[in-house]
Amino acid sequence: MDIHLVLEAIYTNWEIILLFFVIAILYSSFGFGGGSSYLAVLALSSLAFTQLRAIALLCNIVVVSGGTYLYIKNKLFNWRKIVPLVLISIPLAFIGGYLKISQVFFFVLLGITLIVAAVLMWSSKYITKKSETYNFKNSLTKDVSYGGLIGFVSGMVGIGGGIFLAPLLHLTKWDTPKRIAATSSFFILVNSMAGLGGQYFNPDFSIEPIITIILMCTVFVGGQIGSRLSITLISPSNVKKGTALLIAFVGLRILWKYLL
Repeated sequence: MDIHLVLEAIYTNWEIILLFFVIAILYSSFGFGGGSSYLAVLALSSLAFTQLRAIALLCNIVVVSGGTYLYIKNKLFNWRKIVPLVLISIPLAFIGGYLKISQVFFFVLLGITLIVAAVLMWSSKYITKKSETYNFKNSLTKDVSYGGLIGFVSGMVGIGGGIFLAPLLHLTKWDTPKRIAATSSFFILVNSMAGLGGQYFNPDFSIEPIITIILMCTVFVGGQIGSRLSITLISPSNVKKGTALLIAFVGLRILWKYLL
């Protein structure tokens, strides 16, 4: 790799690189990958829309891999409950990633997704507080349905789906908060990989390798920091609300541009 091209890419995209670094720290400390915020940032860049999903998913995979390993190491997975969630979501995420979609459809879907994600992020503290009792007898049909729908939409948009899955699991009192965080991390990982695989086989698949590698390295460092540090100087709820407002703003801006 030509060092001059790398330096030029860093100089040209330093704002995106900095934002990805901050997003990786914040999201990994909450147990998420950051796919929705990566897409929000990339949507405002000059990169081709066909590259956005792949970059976001690759960065997702980098961030949640470490967290998933730690959750496995600490034995926080209940595989009997996790398998139904990912059983259908993985192939549907692959199909969602494989589908050929137009630029307008992609950005309209992205705008709607970002707004929904913002609402869920804003209300996540309230949802978590409501989960004081837990439903350890899960419904196989509901889990398969939830996972499949979220996986398909996530594959099309280019996110892991954790931002949708975690609040839903809290609302249904699916399990303890720690196990829900572990489940969401694994769900994000496998669906990001499946969605990326589907995109790879899409005839329109393209990626700019230099900036992609730089961003992957950036979120790796940020994710390692976030997974090991708790946010003590800033209230996590305020960080979530601030991020939700930013995502909602970008979502509304995208919809305004492509619908009006």
